[in-house]
Amino acid sequence: MSFERTQEKLKILADAAKYDVSCSSSGSNRKNTNNGLGDATGMGICHSYTEDGRCVSLLKILLTNHCIFDCAYCVTRKSNDIKRAAFKVQEVVDLTMNFYRRNYIEGLFLSSGIFKSADYTMERLVGVAKKLRVEENFNGYIHLKSIPGASDELMREAGLYADRLSVNIEIPTKSGLKLLAPDKNHDDFIKLMVKVKNEIIQYKAEKKIIRSTPKYAPAGQSTQMIIGASGENDFQIMQTSNHFYKNYNLKRVYYSGYVPISYDSRLPQIGTEVPMLRENRLYQTDWLMRFYGFDVNEILNVNHQHLDLDIDPKLSWALRNLHCFPVDVNKADKRMLARIPGLGMKSVSKIIYARRYRKLNWEHLKKIGVALNRARYFMICDSNDFERRDLTASQIKNFILQNSTSKYTKTLSNQLNLFG
Repeated sequence: MSFERTQEKLKILADAAKYDVSCSSSGSNRKNTNNGLGDATGMGICHSYTEDGRCVSLLKILLTNHCIFDCAYCVTRKSNDIKRAAFKVQEVVDLTMNFYRRNYIEGLFLSSGIFKSADYTMERLVGVAKKLRVEENFNGYIHLKSIPGASDELMREAGLYADRLSVNIEIPTKSGLKLLAPDKNHDDFIKLMVKVKNEIIQYKAEKKIIRSTPKYAPAGQSTQMIIGASGENDFQIMQTSNHFYKNYNLKRVYYSGYVPISYDSRLPQIGTEVPMLRENRLYQTDWLMRFYGFDVNEILNVNHQHLDLDIDPKLSWALRNLHCFPVDVNKADKRMLARIPGLGMKSVSKIIYARRYRKLNWEHLKKIGVALNRARYFMICDSNDFERRDLTASQIKNFILQNSTSKYTKTLSNQLNLFG
């Protein structure tokens, strides 16, 4: 096949893949121990991100944008009048190896539209990974998209060659999926997640007995939800995420704001894109649940179903729960320190370590790296003054926002001065 035709396919199928954001490459520990090519250890994968936060360190393509389904929200839906293309298995293998040798990428993220059937498509996705591992001796990172409805046998094989598997649940609720993708069955998504979860559990159990047990999806599994296509609020979205984290051991849930691409009466109209800031707030909430010890119902509940766009979710929680503050940084446990706005987990660890040797004051906290412009309203230390005094939640919020705006303006002014 001519270089021009391959380049045309790559342009079409790489562009179609940009709507799938679940391509994190961290978490694998596949080491190069057989003089092969590449390495996918946790430290070996470097990330580059576009300005909207999407990972670009992988060759990220669809095997094909042909699809037998007509999902309202999908650019590759069968009724869309778009250019169609499909790679052969060997073409993807060759592209991956050539790009890797030129140091363009660290691995492969491969998804696909569904053509003919789920098994037919999944078999080809697995074929790419198998050829890379077995024939090319490739030890770099591979992320395969799981195709709902694929057989257990194919999913078993997929996990033996891929570092991470992901099945996109697409819409946060069953009712939303039924409305926008009536040909798809929510149970097919769940079946795949259960299969991968159980295979990983089995692998870890067997590994304790037989050290040579082949790895199965060492970077785990993830999923993605389209936000804003079917009207779910933030409370519903994060309840769904929490359910998948707790019941299917997911490594990550990704949130992709719906981008109107064509007219459909069931969808938001063109020109009503989901603000990028909403995506950001959902990721921040996700982070608080996974690393800061927050329960989802503390951040979002029936009385507070939407995240604030003007402030981050931890600050929002703190302002709604001023009775929990001030926190004494010289006495509080790790859980409460992590709830102070302006304190990240690194700062929390530094505080716990440093206070073993002396009581901490404002100067010590500043040197540790605490963001005092917001944290000072919620904590006390070895100093006489307490910054919050008798301020209300509304006043604290305004002071923090004013301070942030002033800081941004000053930084922008300094940058402009550098350029004359």
